[in-house]
Amino acid sequence: MNSTGAQRGRLIKLTSLLAALAMIVAACGSDGGTEATTDDGAEGAVTTAPEEETEEAMEEETDDEAASGGELTGEVFVTGSSTVEPVSVRTQELFNDINPNVNIAVDGPGTGDGMAIFCDGEADMTGASRAIKEEEAAICEENGIEFTELLVGIDGLAVMTSNNNPVSCVSFADIYALVGPESTGFTSWSDGNEISAELGGAGDMPDAPLDIFGPGEESGTFDAFIEIVMEGSAEERGQEAITRPDYSPSADDNVILQGVQGSDTSFGWVGYAFAVNADVKILEVDGGDGCVAPTSETVASGEYPISRPLYFYANNARIDANPAASAFVDFYVTEGLATAVAEVGYVELPDALQAETKAAWDGRG
Repeated sequence: MNSTGAQRGRLIKLTSLLAALAMIVAACGSDGGTEATTDDGAEGAVTTAPEEETEEAMEEETDDEAASGGELTGEVFVTGSSTVEPVSVRTQELFNDINPNVNIAVDGPGTGDGMAIFCDGEADMTGASRAIKEEEAAICEENGIEFTELLVGIDGLAVMTSNNNPVSCVSFADIYALVGPESTGFTSWSDGNEISAELGGAGDMPDAPLDIFGPGEESGTFDAFIEIVMEGSAEERGQEAITRPDYSPSADDNVILQGVQGSDTSFGWVGYAFAVNADVKILEVDGGDGCVAPTSETVASGEYPISRPLYFYANNARIDANPAASAFVDFYVTEGLATAVAEVGYVELPDALQAETKAAWDGRG
């Protein structure tokens, strides 16, 4: 979608997009048509425009110029989510292999901070581990920033503890009982058993010290965790969907991992791609259908209950005025989605969604 006003009118529920992703994974390869459509029911729905032969020829010419290497110069600034940052960094490396004279700065202050920078008109692109919020879109609109929202890939949120902890699976009820607003002051896993049981959980967590590490409120991972894991239990309990204030938050995923590693019976959460190769114990999660471990397959299918899409947002005017930025985004929606996403450990979009993402970018304006 290309105008800020349209973007605000088409914010979707996260679950709708994940359901669509799961359906496409299940039916992968069943539709090879070249005519893309617009899904008005999904956040990050991509818009398309009729492609004329002249436009296709121009695209091919631009791609050939970018691939020729060496002659393109300029500067590009990418900010936003620390979760999406590895994809942008890897895409930048691949792009600079053929365009070494383009200076691309990639920063990862978090989704919320990145959106603030982006909507102030100070960045070409921003990554996001959740969809843009209405109030953020309103600021972009107020500042005259028209943007295109594009899907990057799929990630799960990994719930973790130390390798020394005997716990192997937690339910949504357990997580709320440990991390939700009613757990403020709890110092042991077992302190949450009563709340867990009242929510339908097993209520059998161990009597062991509880040290919690996770993203702060500036993080899109924090927002996704609240939306997917906490909201249902909080509503059932008549509570605000927030975390307890007395945990150790950080915008740096590596700091969170270090905290989890440093406490024998810790609890924490980060993006799956950050946790999968770390020296931590990734817990199975029961979202109501039994314990499921996060893997590339269960995240892509939606079987793992804490899965979410990843996005990036492009400032149309800044990029159209900057040949280096335009070439980089063109590269991102092709090689970035096809190569970099998987290389850094995230789940690739199905081919159909990769094609729709490219069509959305080509059809902007």
